[in-house]
Amino acid sequence: MPKQDVLKDYTSFSFDDGRYQRTVYRRGQGPAVIVIHEIPGLHPLVVRFANRVAEAGMTVFLPHLFGDAGRPVTIPYVMKEMFKNVCIRREFDAWATDKSSPIVDWLRALSRKVFAECGGKGVGAIGMCFTGNFALAMMTEPSVVAPVLSQPSLPISIGSARKAAIGVSPDEIACAKRRFAEEDLSMIGLRFHGDPFIADARFDTYKRTFGDRFEAIEIDAKDGLSVQGEPPHSVLTVNLRDDDPEGPTKRAERRVIEFFKQRVGAV
Repeated sequence: MPKQDVLKDYTSFSFDDGRYQRTVYRRGQGPAVIVIHEIPGLHPLVVRFANRVAEAGMTVFLPHLFGDAGRPVTIPYVMKEMFKNVCIRREFDAWATDKSSPIVDWLRALSRKVFAECGGKGVGAIGMCFTGNFALAMMTEPSVVAPVLSQPSLPISIGSARKAAIGVSPDEIACAKRRFAEEDLSMIGLRFHGDPFIADARFDTYKRTFGDRFEAIEIDAKDGLSVQGEPPHSVLTVNLRDDDPEGPTKRAERRVIEFFKQRVGAV
């Protein structure tokens, strides 16, 4: 699909929280779900997932945080955006083991706005790869009730401490644990086994910290779509096996969408 057509069914608006300003794309009706794209940007396969959320009876919001909206994934494009966002842009912190990125405050403000507009029981949020842990950090915003972490890759896994870290602050962890218990909430985490960007130790930290409130969906690498011989990484986008409707990645996609529907109160 040509780049200009990928978002043709979406409207857009500019959202400014007083510190950051970003364009947000919107589609659908019903309670809100925020889909936070991965590196390199708001590419067509992220939009494909968002379309399926909208088709399931929810209003999907796509913040455009970096990259070119609608541009397909290529390796040079990935490398360019990785360098820019890891090394240059101050709204993202790719290295911190015990705090979230500054852009999360903007995402919390966006959650308040879309909950006020769309209603329901609350807002769903999914982060992917570079933004994976953002959905957990957003739990300090009371409107967020359904966090999903798809291949959460921050902090960058160099050194044993970062491999086990989850890149959110102690206060954010404590808030999420309290809300999970008091409001009977939970979260989902997804990854492929053997993904070099998400060490076993990181998922062990999620499991140890959140217990049965953390639903781990871990998929054998052989069940992901192979792209140019690279190990599979993006569970719901690039490496989703759309040609295998009963396979593990499609089951994961259905589980995430159903989780959103249940938590946000979609009809």
